[in-house]
Amino acid sequence: MDRNLIGWVEIPVLDMERAKTFYEKVFNIAISVHDLGGVIMGWFPMGENKPGSSGTLMQHEEYRPSLTHGSVVYFSCRDVTDELSRVASAGGEVLQEKTEIGGGHGFMGLIKDTEGNRIALHSNQ
Repeated sequence: MDRNLIGWVEIPVLDMERAKTFYEKVFNIAISVHDLGGVIMGWFPMGENKPGSSGTLMQHEEYRPSLTHGSVVYFSCRDVTDELSRVASAGGEVLQEKTEIGGGHGFMGLIKDTEGNRIALHSNQ
């Protein structure tokens, strides 16, 4: 395979401004919001020719956040501890503190965002 399998991720949200503020604060990024005919998308920044996929926050009646159902998205971090330290003040909840995965696969943490989604964090340190 000449590429990574995952190319795009859509995270359901109920309140775009609330979700945008949460993700911008936790990850120190800027999210641009676009209304595409009633589908509200909050695009994560994407670096050309950089590894990994990008994605969007999605506000639409067919998208529903979930803490226990569906896929879990892992966000790559330099050190999971940094992002975890900003979750509560951004309105989210830490569900699992930084935990070593084992086998040299780094560390992970699990959070609940302001919309009710479970989101995972991953780092090698």
